[in-house]
Amino acid sequence: MQRVLFHLRINPKKIEEYKAHHQSVWPEMRAALSESGWRNYSLFLTDDGLLTGYLECDDFASCLSKMASTEVNERWQEMMAPYFIDIEGTPDGAMVSVDEVFHLD
Repeated sequence: MQRVLFHLRINPKKIEEYKAHHQSVWPEMRAALSESGWRNYSLFLTDDGLLTGYLECDDFASCLSKMASTEVNERWQEMMAPYFIDIEGTPDGAMVSVDEVFHLD
């Protein structure tokens, strides 16, 4: 199992809107994430817009690829793109995994 942590940046002026979207993630988006291998997925957001994501999966690159091929993810990425700053392309495309240096099981 691979544990993945990533950081992205949300426009601080749009944090409340971003949070609101995540209070009602579309059922088909939730299903696509699960079907693509994303498990135990969480997002954390600071007041200054630092978004930290955590998930567990078998292969992160494969999970991203599977999600990229879904129509629902295309719609979700298009809707979410205006909330992010300092990225090129889609938010999913900007996810870069942070190296794990210690884990207490």
